[in-house]
Amino acid sequence: QVQLVESGGGSVQAGGSLRLSCAASGRTDSVYTMGWFRQAPGKEREFVAGITRSAITTRYTDSAKGRFTISRDNAKNTVYLQMNSLQPEDTAVYYCAARNAHTIFVITTQYDYWGQGTQVTVSS
Repeated sequence: QVQLVESGGGSVQAGGSLRLSCAASGRTDSVYTMGWFRQAPGKEREFVAGITRSAITTRYTDSAKGRFTISRDNAKNTVYLQMNSLQPEDTAVYYCAARNAHTIFVITTQYDYWGQGTQVTVSS
């Protein structure tokens, strides 16, 4: 089993930045791809960004491109999401996810492990 714990959420004004962290523990050697998803009130959980174990390949949803950067430190079993130029529409609970395969998928059912989520609130 793998446990994921997110941190770094909070409240910021539009145009501000936040850095989310996700620390993995347990059988981390089985985790290859990690991703960030988010879920706004009344909406489905959606893919934000993903990164392979080697960090060579990353993938972003269109709204995140140019503003968010996903990275990982395998020595610390931690993945990060640097979010810049935040807008009110970025307000959501952000979830870290991991899967035991090398391909970055954008659908939730392809991920094996989930964190509990961290709230990000952006005010105008």
